[in-house]
Amino acid sequence: MMDLATLLTFTAAAFALAATPGPDMLLVMSRSVAQGRAAGFVTLAGICLGCYFHAVVAGLSLSGVLLLAPVMFEIIRWAGAAYLLYLAVQALRGAGGFQPTAKDGAAPRIALMALFRQGLLTNMLNPKVALFFLALFPQFMRPDPDTVLAQALILASVLNVAGGLVNGGIIMAAGRLGELLSSRPAFVRWQNRLLGGVFAALALRLAFDRR
Repeated sequence: MMDLATLLTFTAAAFALAATPGPDMLLVMSRSVAQGRAAGFVTLAGICLGCYFHAVVAGLSLSGVLLLAPVMFEIIRWAGAAYLLYLAVQALRGAGGFQPTAKDGAAPRIALMALFRQGLLTNMLNPKVALFFLALFPQFMRPDPDTVLAQALILASVLNVAGGLVNGGIIMAAGRLGELLSSRPAFVRWQNRLLGGVFAALALRLAFDRR
């Protein structure tokens, strides 16, 4: 179905992609600092599921609608920008992002299922991720209609393993940082503002970067 040389080449590309900062990495890091390692790994699980969604769409050649129907691309692009802007507002309001994990429960905490959904939606509503799958995957897949979906899922698994290793290290480090900052609410408030500003910048970039 897929030779070893192809898998090794794709693995190198997957690690390069995983190490590139973006909304997914920022979200995982912020949730780990805010609520600990468990929250970070749950968010990462949502992101990984989103990758399988894109893989299935690419494998079924449905992603081509993003190229054939610019209106659909615009809808997804603006939906993704709106969701990132929503996360920015939540962070600035103190309802999301970097929150102290004080034992007295003074800071609101986001439910794990909500964190999972955030990871999933952040990944699914990023049209550049869809275009990445559409542009990169065919270069490593054989044009066999009987196995194309399986090939896409294999490549998505490799990508998720790479992302899991890279983001897993970030989660462990960020979770430790969160423990150190949990007793410093003033510093955490500035982290909230920083996170909100970064999410807002990413939303604006996604909305107005037409490349």
